Amino acid sequence: VPLCNAVCVALQWDPMITTLPGLYLLSVGVVKPAAWLLGWTGSVVCSVGMLRFINLLFSAGNFYLLYLLLFKIHQKNKAVSGFQRILSALTLTMFPTLYFFTFLYYTDPGSVFFTLFSYLMCLYGNHKTAALLGFCGFMFRQTNIVWTVFCAGNVVAEKLNEAWKIELQKKKDEKISSRKGSFSDLTRILQFLVGYLISPKNLVTLSALTWPYIILVSLFFVFVFINGGIVVGDKSSHEACLHFPQLFYFLSFTVFFSFPHLLTPTKIRKFLLSLQKHPVQYSLTAVISLFLIWKFTYVHKYLLADNRHYTFYVWRKVFQTHELVKYLLVPFYIFTGWSFADTLKSKSIFWILMYFVCLLAVTVPQKLLEFRYFILPFLIYRLNIPFLSLYRQLLELAFYILVNAVTFYLFLNRTFKWENSDEVQRFMW
Repeated sequence: VPLCNAVCVALQWDPMITTLPGLYLLSVGVVKPAAWLLGWTGSVVCSVGMLRFINLLFSAGNFYLLYLLLFKIHQKNKAVSGFQRILSALTLTMFPTLYFFTFLYYTDPGSVFFTLFSYLMCLYGNHKTAALLGFCGFMFRQTNIVWTVFCAGNVVAEKLNEAWKIELQKKKDEKISSRKGSFSDLTRILQFLVGYLISPKNLVTLSALTWPYIILVSLFFVFVFINGGIVVGDKSSHEACLHFPQLFYFLSFTVFFSFPHLLTPTKIRKFLLSLQKHPVQYSLTAVISLFLIWKFTYVHKYLLADNRHYTFYVWRKVFQTHELVKYLLVPFYIFTGWSFADTLKSKSIFWILMYFVCLLAVTVPQKLLEFRYFILPFLIYRLNIPFLSLYRQLLELAFYILVNAVTFYLFLNRTFKWENSDEVQRFMW
């Protein structure tokens, strides 16, 4: 009832809602004119079915945006057919964690729609439109401001890559790769990056290109200052912290849903060879990972108490079986991190650094392990990796359909009740 009033009457507001009213304002903007044109009564206008229909519209829009993004990002790959692009767009539209909420009244489909639309406009150089769409995405979920920074970062990464190629031309005798290389090459790239960004001339140029995003990010900081934080509503249950293992959870989540890309025999062999060639680097990575897990693992009260969500069972069946489990998973995390980075090797080093910074910003501050927080970073990653063979694409789609079928079956047919409530509870993401 409070939610329905918030949408249709705007007289009440549930203090537990932590996001800005983008979904509710847009719902009013769509449903009210439709009701006026078609002569619907108030009960129809504010029905659950009508409100959920908004997310079906967003889902259709997401399919089209995903297709356009795949076409734009991979336009130089002439070997990819139009059918493969459509198939890949369909697969990502059915990405289980996103697809499930298409049929409920949640912010995720709209949040994804405006963020993808902003990204598409950024790639086409329409930065004022991209920033405006980024603002719409921010109104659906405040953390989407990170993807506004990501759009600005695309512009910066492109300029850096151009300047880096010029730098390489000046030093033809030095064999430095703009995509990947040894530790010394990475050090040189970082030195170049710092030198480029401290130049006033370069900063002015970048500011002139990204000023719409700069204005939006500035408004975000004003909002945070006035609001006393990024969360509206129930601030006490959504406090920011340095939860570094969230990155490991995201990598595991990505491997699970992208196993045709990341868990191939070829990749496993390449990883083992890399392990043999760089034992010191991997040992250091393992030590750092163990330290981050030891000092920065947090368990949110919702994760332990809310048995409707998959994360509750993942935590109980895996991480709570023994205190050492979270440490024993480190070798798997290292492999997933390596495989994740290996699929992005076609991107420039500056794009990878920019994406990684945004990935950290959107995952690490979250205390709660919530798979919905991984939707956008996963989609951005998935859009930017090379296409698979048709067989593997079909395998990925079949896997998504299977996961969706199981999830909807549990949601519809395996209901239960809590001891202190008469309401029917359902399993969900």
